[in-house]
Amino acid sequence: MHNLALALQRRGAHVTGSDDEIFEPARGRLASAGLLPAQEGWDAARISPDLSAVIVGMHARPDNPELRRAQELGLKIYSFPEYIYEASRDKQRIVIGGSHGKTSITACILHVLRYHNRKFDYAVGAQLAGFDLMVQLTEEAPIIIIEGDEYLSSPVDRRPKFHLYQHHIGVISGISWDHINVFPTEENYREQFRIFADMTPKAGVLIYDKDDEQTQLIAVPTNPDVTYIGYGPHEHVVRGGRTFLLNKKDEEVPIQVFGEHNLRNISAAKEVCKQLGIKGKDFFKAVTSFPGAARRLELVREGASSVVYKDFAHAPSKLKATSTALKQQFPARRLVACLELHTFSSLNPAFLPQYAHCFDAPDVAVVYFNPHVLAHKRLPPLAAATVAAAFQRPDLRVITDSAELAAFLRAQPWTHANLLLMSSGTFDGLDLAALATEITD
Repeated sequence: MHNLALALQRRGAHVTGSDDEIFEPARGRLASAGLLPAQEGWDAARISPDLSAVIVGMHARPDNPELRRAQELGLKIYSFPEYIYEASRDKQRIVIGGSHGKTSITACILHVLRYHNRKFDYAVGAQLAGFDLMVQLTEEAPIIIIEGDEYLSSPVDRRPKFHLYQHHIGVISGISWDHINVFPTEENYREQFRIFADMTPKAGVLIYDKDDEQTQLIAVPTNPDVTYIGYGPHEHVVRGGRTFLLNKKDEEVPIQVFGEHNLRNISAAKEVCKQLGIKGKDFFKAVTSFPGAARRLELVREGASSVVYKDFAHAPSKLKATSTALKQQFPARRLVACLELHTFSSLNPAFLPQYAHCFDAPDVAVVYFNPHVLAHKRLPPLAAATVAAAFQRPDLRVITDSAELAAFLRAQPWTHANLLLMSSGTFDGLDLAALATEITD
């Protein structure tokens, strides 16, 4: 939301905003742009009849006093995806959906387009190298690349975000049940992607992971007016801890990312770029310098015989893909991997069995969660034994104290060993930089 505010200000709009809590980097960036509210919290007096529109984020509750005042005044109220659609109504819209990989696919597409000086707008869910904002809206760009989240649009619009963008080119990177607090069954979750697939318009394109079982159930070619393109992992070789793509001439193209999931992400990005007029040789030329998306298998520090990576992974499919990728990239090294349970789904006992055997790749597997997070999310207490049983790994270690976690990791032997930390949170403020320095030194 703060990125959208900055993008609109850059476009020339007069922007005001509010929130009950504002953290870094949003606080500093808003302050630098003169957009930081004088006070945190909600105040209905901020909402006046002269406002052109109100854009409401998912953090606001339906009884938010500012939202209610906007409704009373009959103001135009947009959710984030509604506004992005309105701002890009006259553009070609490319929407990247899927339970996993959508940020990396979107980031790769943006990298390639920028490398070749193409004009484009975008909305992406992570800070990308070389891009100062996560949202860009201009008048002149003929296309927009949108990361299509399946979560709900706003407290007063319970539709998934990616249903509102009305894509011309759509991508489904894979389907793996998530957001149990919103989609109570796997079938209900999968149905949201079926709706997205069926929204592909006449002469539109749907690009999908042809090997994903759940995607196969909804992305089968059923509309003769739509072009369906299935993809798999890109042809490649791995040598000396480095991954190389193979082009049509079997020439090796070095890349900075690794793992089968990233090779699938690159294939998806390549198919999208092809639809946008980027030739294969030009794609390969650009992708060699693609650093990956922030917090997606992001290298923290490298030493002589160890590396430390962090990753945003939290869902079962992401956990399995990320930990397997790092183990396969360095098969001779011991892998210590730690997952923080931080989301509503991951902390729900009904969802936990989805993690069965998803954490088998590491040599040492640790699951961390903070009981206070459960209380903050208004969830019932969770027993460590329940977590351990769900993963179906007898040697799994479950830790609920951040100091104990740090001590456990520091005590591990780190010669010829790598560390992977996976979370959508922060491990309760764990000093990852200091830990990485100790390990790699």
